[in-house]
Amino acid sequence: MSTSSKIVKSATAPSGPRASSPQIVDTVATVIAEVRAEGDAAVRRYSEKFDSWSPTSFRLDADEVAKVVAGVPETVLDDLRYVQRQVRGFAQAQRDSLTDFEVETLPGVVLGQRNIPIAATGAYVPGGRYPLTASAHMTVVTAKVAGVERVSATTPPDRGAPPAISVAAMHLAGADEIYVLGGVQAVAALALGTETIGAVDMIAGPGNAYVAEAKRQLFGEIGIDLFAGPTETLIVADETADPFSVATDLLSQAEHGPDSPCVLITTSADVAERTLRHIDELLVNLPTAPVASVAWADHGQVHLVGSLDEAWALADEFASEHVQILTAEPRKALDNMRNYGALFLGDRTCVPYGDKVIGTNHVLPTLGAARYTGGLWVGKYLKTVTYQEVRDDAASAELGERCGRASRLENFEGHARSGDLRAAKYGSASLSWSDHTFDRA
Repeated sequence: MSTSSKIVKSATAPSGPRASSPQIVDTVATVIAEVRAEGDAAVRRYSEKFDSWSPTSFRLDADEVAKVVAGVPETVLDDLRYVQRQVRGFAQAQRDSLTDFEVETLPGVVLGQRNIPIAATGAYVPGGRYPLTASAHMTVVTAKVAGVERVSATTPPDRGAPPAISVAAMHLAGADEIYVLGGVQAVAALALGTETIGAVDMIAGPGNAYVAEAKRQLFGEIGIDLFAGPTETLIVADETADPFSVATDLLSQAEHGPDSPCVLITTSADVAERTLRHIDELLVNLPTAPVASVAWADHGQVHLVGSLDEAWALADEFASEHVQILTAEPRKALDNMRNYGALFLGDRTCVPYGDKVIGTNHVLPTLGAARYTGGLWVGKYLKTVTYQEVRDDAASAELGERCGRASRLENFEGHARSGDLRAAKYGSASLSWSDHTFDRA
């Protein structure tokens, strides 16, 4: 940090990567092992244990889905459709930016690239205190735009019944299979497959610490979107920022959980001081204050810096999931920052737009991962693969000779002989292996 910087408010709780507790690790490992060994029986046992939920089938059939959706108010359905149009439109623009191509790198040497959709994916839509229906938009709509053939979506039961709004969101998003099943047992069932639940190749979507740990333990056997941590937000503000907006926007993310970091970096002492006062005032009547106040007390920070250049640099050190720019020229952040999950530019834009309605994907990197990756996007559901074809005899012969020499430098004689064979078959070279000769005739 620059010598001209000052910490106005520091976090009181430890920061940095948070490892799962040994108890969570062991519990998750046990559930996964039993689902692997016993299939449906283990899934049902743990669903009964953790959610008191054991229907005849965890999968909703078409009639059950239609009945649930019919009970959702039309205004809610209209809002869901609106948001999904935004998500679908942006995801389609991303998909259109990815092209297959062929290029002739040498005469007769053709190299190509294809973007192939993953065959089957799972979408985990959380329930509980905050039923994140928006996760259905992000994980189902985006997968279907990518061309995924089978999307299996799952969500926990809500007090012994399918959660209507979540089911409606998954259905409208285009899920091919909808399950009412939560927790580690849901992730394990989708990842491994059971007698009644087909295995998928990738699972996306947020969840509690147990769901996150299940995805971590199964990663490699299947793909996942991201290793998820607590929601993070960071605001860069100059003297033009409205402190009331700054305070409101920080608390909008603090309510996600008691361990959600909320950071303000500002060039204005007045903005810093007034923001702190507004936060105290707003917490008095905020319904989610029992959560947000803890997050702010333990993980809230305010940094006063001498210039916007210092602000950009410090913000990049945080590599926050969400970065909101409340400055006179917010687009300057595009040229001066590199480490963020998503940028929100100007006072007309706020992080909850990204969470709920605007259309960009809100499954984003946390815990510093924005230093090396972006968030979930349509490309995550595509495998970018290559192919090669040599059509010209002379080109194959030259490649063969060079392959032989390069391979022997690394003591790979089998590789070398594969190249030698082409050099002899399609050129004028002769095989020099002591135990074999090549008859060109």
